[in-house]
Amino acid sequence: MSEPSPASCSPVPQMLEAHQKYCHACAAVLDQRAEICPRCGVRQMAPASAGLVPTRSGRTRMAAALFAFFLGGLGAHKFYLGQPGMGILYLVFCWTFIPSIVALIEGVVLLTQSDEAFAAKYG
Repeated sequence: MSEPSPASCSPVPQMLEAHQKYCHACAAVLDQRAEICPRCGVRQMAPASAGLVPTRSGRTRMAAALFAFFLGGLGAHKFYLGQPGMGILYLVFCWTFIPSIVALIEGVVLLTQSDEAFAAKYG
C-alpha cells in the first residue's frame, strides 16, 4: 500500500454562508460584521470602500487626496502624509503657484491608486 501524499491530507475548507468570512490571521469562521476575531483577538480589516480604509498610521487615501486638492498649494497633504520637509518646501514656494499645480496632479494620483499601494507607500 502506498502512503497518501501530503496534498491529499490537507483539510477541506469549510463552505461559508453569505454572512460569514474568514479571520485573516487564524482562518477562523467569523460573522461578516466582526471587527475582532474572538479566537485570536486580531482586528479584522474593513471592507474596501473608496479610499476610506485607514493604514497602520491611521491615514486614509481619500483624506490625503482632499488635502491635496483644497490645501495642496500650502503642502497640507505632505504634512498629513508624514513628509514635513516637503510640506515646508511647498509653503516656501506657495507664492509661485507651482506647488498648487503639483498638488493637483498628486491629488489625482492619490485618487487613482489602490488602497494597497497607498498603504505600502504611506502606511
